[in-house]
Amino acid sequence: MPYLVLADLVLVAHVAFVAFVVTGGLLVLRWAQVAWIHVPCALWGAWVELSASVCPLTPLENALRRKAGQAGYAEGFLEHYIVPVLYPPGLTRGMMLAMGIGVLALNVAVYAWAWRRRRS
Repeated sequence: MPYLVLADLVLVAHVAFVAFVVTGGLLVLRWAQVAWIHVPCALWGAWVELSASVCPLTPLENALRRKAGQAGYAEGFLEHYIVPVLYPPGLTRGMMLAMGIGVLALNVAVYAWAWRRRRS
């Protein structure tokens, strides 16, 4: 049972990380020092998408699920949890590129807005 709890905690951490990568720039509007954490996280998240890599949390969650007696999942975190919600089945390379570029563009826009607001 502890392995299943740990696997679920890894899943929650993974979801929180993805949410922070996508929307963390909004926190920077309120607390500028969050940028020191958010920028590396956003770059890491975009790199994972643009390079079609697998986040290290995915194999960790799979290993914990197998130790708990559950089947892990063959695909990555996004394909298993996010894509079925946002997209039709089957993540393509083009979708991954679009997601990575979208994350970067959204964050660049938020940071540009925050920078302009701070200067005035």
